[in-house]
Amino acid sequence: MRLTEHARKLIRDAVQEVFGAEATVSLFGSRVDDSARGGDIDLLVELRQPVADREHKILQLIARLQLRLGDQPIDVLILDPATERRPIHEQALLTGVLL
Repeated sequence: MRLTEHARKLIRDAVQEVFGAEATVSLFGSRVDDSARGGDIDLLVELRQPVADREHKILQLIARLQLRLGDQPIDVLILDPATERRPIHEQALLTGVLL
């Protein structure tokens, strides 16, 4: 995994600030592969309850992370009971690493 422990903690903390204490977050995509280079930070946020204002909260999380981690590309997927599952969700669930 190409994220420091400090970065992982910053991500976990920001996710809980925006989505609540029950939210979990996983890293997926190229940053999971230690041999890869570059790439954005792909995050899957899982929630037990449907989230209101989904897009606003995603943007809020990305803004917090960019302030804390620096200006870099960050993609966030939400998976809650109201989410229509797509192949990207399944890929994130299969390959993601819980932070």
